[in-house]
Amino acid sequence: MFFPLRARTSLPILIVILSFLSPKEDQNLLLAAAYVSDAQYNRNIPFETSPQAIRLYYFYNHWTMQVAIYFFICVDLSLALFEEPALFPLPFLATSLAEVLCLMAFFGRLVHFAKVTPQMVFWKDTKNICIMVTIVLTLIDLIICGSLEAVNIHSVRWSRALRPVFLINFPESRQIRRTFRSIRNTLPDILYVFLLFMFSVLIFSLMALKLFGDRGLKTVEGLPYFTNILDIVFELYVLVTTANSPDVMMPAYNFNWWYSLYFITYIIINTYIFMSVFLAVVYNNYRKHLKNEIRKLAYLKRHKMIEAFNILKVQVGTEFVVMEAQWRRLAKVVAPHISSPHLELLLRISDEGQKGHVDKVNFLRLPDLLNIQVVTINVKRHPLEDWMPRVYQSSASLLVQRIVRHRIFVWVYDVIILINAIFIALDEKNPFISHAEWLFLSLYIIEILLKLYTYEPRAYFGRKQKYNSQQILDIVLILRILRLLRIIVSIQRFRVIVTTLINIGPTILTFGGLVLVVYYVFAIIGMEAFRGKVRFSDPNFTSPDALVCGNPALKDSAFARDRYCKNNFNDLASSFIVLMELTVVNQCLLLLAGGFALVTHQAAKLYFIGFHIVVVILIVNIFIAFILEAFFVAYSLEKSEVETAIEKKIQELGVGIQEEEMQDGKLIDNVDAKDSGFSGDDGDNKRKDLKGLYFRIASKKYRTVDALLQQMFESEIAPEEEGPSLDEILNFSPGDMYPKNPNFENSA
Repeated sequence: MFFPLRARTSLPILIVILSFLSPKEDQNLLLAAAYVSDAQYNRNIPFETSPQAIRLYYFYNHWTMQVAIYFFICVDLSLALFEEPALFPLPFLATSLAEVLCLMAFFGRLVHFAKVTPQMVFWKDTKNICIMVTIVLTLIDLIICGSLEAVNIHSVRWSRALRPVFLINFPESRQIRRTFRSIRNTLPDILYVFLLFMFSVLIFSLMALKLFGDRGLKTVEGLPYFTNILDIVFELYVLVTTANSPDVMMPAYNFNWWYSLYFITYIIINTYIFMSVFLAVVYNNYRKHLKNEIRKLAYLKRHKMIEAFNILKVQVGTEFVVMEAQWRRLAKVVAPHISSPHLELLLRISDEGQKGHVDKVNFLRLPDLLNIQVVTINVKRHPLEDWMPRVYQSSASLLVQRIVRHRIFVWVYDVIILINAIFIALDEKNPFISHAEWLFLSLYIIEILLKLYTYEPRAYFGRKQKYNSQQILDIVLILRILRLLRIIVSIQRFRVIVTTLINIGPTILTFGGLVLVVYYVFAIIGMEAFRGKVRFSDPNFTSPDALVCGNPALKDSAFARDRYCKNNFNDLASSFIVLMELTVVNQCLLLLAGGFALVTHQAAKLYFIGFHIVVVILIVNIFIAFILEAFFVAYSLEKSEVETAIEKKIQELGVGIQEEEMQDGKLIDNVDAKDSGFSGDDGDNKRKDLKGLYFRIASKKYRTVDALLQQMFESEIAPEEEGPSLDEILNFSPGDMYPKNPNFENSA
């Protein structure tokens, strides 16, 4: 069975556990469990330690509350789909009531947070101030817009651009907030490079004005070529993205071959050198501030675990320890859904000498132990072995089972998959090929039937049993092309790369939230500035209005000629598509900026340039820096010390299972009671409880980039080190002189 480690506490189970404790023990255990839970999930929320505040804190972190707040955030953000300009129009009253309901939920969540946090800390927290100010400004905007709407006067809903503030500033969004901090901390160094870059663009613009302004050259559209300094700056800025290359160069190049050297020099300096410097500066500063963030997380985690240990410790001899019974209750409060065999395994790891207590060093490892998913496998006999044991255990049957389990069987089917891929690429109208497809399908069905005959069906199909990606793909019979992925997972180096990409996947989602915030703000601004300026008509329409995208100002423009009419800001979905196209750059920056400048004002180009600077130059470079750092770290790191300890203990207890199938009872029958720690009467009982149960590390999904980096820094902290004070931890800066971590520094 698989027992997931959840970031939530089941309140009914918690009540049952605490009902057996005295009020004082109840309070101490709850407080210690809160510290351990915060350490486990890297929460940094200061909270009051009174009994009422602790219970409110548990309720604050309960998964239902977190789901509820994210639900209201999603509703609040999605209101832009129903407000003018709307994709699905709703009355102003309906959207206003929905927004007020969301604001009430945000305010209630903020009040709940204020109840568990010390007042001085609450009012000094910028996040809380931002949420309160945004709620007030949104209400003011709603009142003003509602009043004007009542007298049929349109007004700008400027507060809609503030809605992502709720997504960023609630404690649940600490990953997105940390990314914004990285951007903020990186901005000063980027600013100097950007100023030099713009100075270079300006110098080349002045050179272009002098070189080409008086030559009487014309663009393809017949307009004057490089005669206006603002147009020149814009064209050369776009040239950095290569979106208008070589079009912008052709009039000068056609006039004189030597003028091409000007553009070649410009591209080398600004596109290749300056853009590379941008990436280098972003990467260097990102790594520096990332290390500082990880250092904070590591020491805060250590600080919380020491607080929990000090609450529960008792003196045994000359050292302070946590008794086994207290450790068990603590683990059940922090992870109430953990199975008894799993809990027993973790206790055997923490209580190394089987002394009946856990020392400080091993106690501090509890969050890491809980973060590692361990699968408990209940090995069962094959049904055919029960129904017809003689047939299933016959020599012919055993031969078939050995063949199916052998590595050559897998290789044979890998070759069949490759041959099938070649046939898929060929012409399926050929009768021979179409009949061959039925042959391959039959071979795949035979493979499945042979594996079902060899392996216990529930272990093969069961979601909670041991499985791997190969077996999942085997189930997908019809989607034959996906079977090519099995080749990848069967090759070690491919598997390492794919595993690394999977490990960094959850953290990449953080940047998805960051991009969502930026897109949303720019989309709202774009809708208010450009809505209705460009309209899309059916491509079959040949009316003059349809040919100019509903705006005569676009007549004879490249925007209308290339039928970019659907790229507009008339609703949120269309705005997001436009911004996605601008992120890819290509010719979109030039055509879209030029088109919307024609229907509004030339200053509209600043909107598109601003988006390019924020998203493409800043965020995309930070994303690349993160991918580089994350991939290097995840690709190079070996198993953690805690993971190794778990696997070692599993093997010591004789209840470990490898990737290959093991015969039923083979390991458990060979358990050495003395070595495994299950000796004596008590050991025999525990061994009996574990009969038929095997353990293995479920996956490496817990090895997120944050966890890997934190693990690297924690390895440099001595087990007995108390660490700096809480105030010192919170005031860490990248310039602090701290012991160097060679692993971290050389991770790239």
